[in-house]
Amino acid sequence: MRKSLLSLALAMGGLLAITGCSQHDQSSDQSSDQTPAAAAQPAVTKPTDVNDAAGWNKYLAYLVSQHLDGMTAAQPFAYLVTPGDSDEAKAARDRQLQTVQDTVSRGVIPGQLLAFGGSQSAQTADLVIAAFKDAKPGSFKGVIVVFIGDETDRQRVTDALQPTGATLRYVVM
Repeated sequence: MRKSLLSLALAMGGLLAITGCSQHDQSSDQSSDQTPAAAAQPAVTKPTDVNDAAGWNKYLAYLVSQHLDGMTAAQPFAYLVTPGDSDEAKAARDRQLQTVQDTVSRGVIPGQLLAFGGSQSAQTADLVIAAFKDAKPGSFKGVIVVFIGDETDRQRVTDALQPTGATLRYVVM
């Protein structure tokens, strides 16, 4: 799982570097009709295998790159939620939950972006809801939270995050 998170972080860093370079190029050439780097990237398709960690990392990194507007931090925090019901998968999700709960309890500075996604939307929503259950009201004002999942989980996540004051963005897979 650490390799998955590391590769997702590296992919996100690469996307941010590309986006930053593209924005610099656009600002120095006002007459250019260039499109942002995220829009110029070829579309990445949703993997069909729920256990294809590399494919899901690439897909989720692509989706997150489309929703960076308003982020002022150096890079987003992206969490690929481990799929499955095996003991190993549950243990991995428990570790992820602990990591996110620690982040939530410490707080996140405005301008930061937290993204959550995975091949099984309900498990992703469950992790987000559990992680934010003890967040103080208004403690995430100015923080962007991106939930990548199914429309059926949208209201549950909204209800859990609304008291925090976070800016919520949804990406339907």
